[in-house]
Amino acid sequence: MDTGILILRLLAGLLVAGHGVQKISHRLGGHGLEGGAREFRGDGFRGGNLTALAAGTGQIGSGLLLALGLLTPLAATGVIGVMTVALTVKWHNGLWVQNDGYEYPLVLIATAAALAATGPGAWSLDRVLGLTPYPLWWLGVALVSGIGSGLLTRVVLHTAAPRPTGDA
Repeated sequence: MDTGILILRLLAGLLVAGHGVQKISHRLGGHGLEGGAREFRGDGFRGGNLTALAAGTGQIGSGLLLALGLLTPLAATGVIGVMTVALTVKWHNGLWVQNDGYEYPLVLIATAAALAATGPGAWSLDRVLGLTPYPLWWLGVALVSGIGSGLLTRVVLHTAAPRPTGDA
């Protein structure tokens, strides 16, 4: 069981962190901070570079914490939050990713929730530091806080219509 949890943590955590790196740099196929800001403006969000930087660093931080198995409920909350925002952006396209749907963010939300429920496993920094096992109620905290923060972000930062992708 611990091997499976380790694989799941590493895959999901490193993918989320990599997605954040793409938002703020030219690494891993990213378009730099300006490209991340353009993406957010194109999706109808205000804030430009600051929004892209906050999203990117949030993804990097929560993804790395999840991969390391460190502060797992907090990491899960962060992943659930940023992926909730992504899900809301893609919602109108339907479920399936081939139509630019929300399938992928939903899988990452479920993966983070599952890790909040099971804990990070034996091969984790949480275990080394004596922080586990986490009580199951952390799953509820991670879901409510993550989904709530993602929806709040959407309400506060989303405009009625996408902005032009030029500098703002």
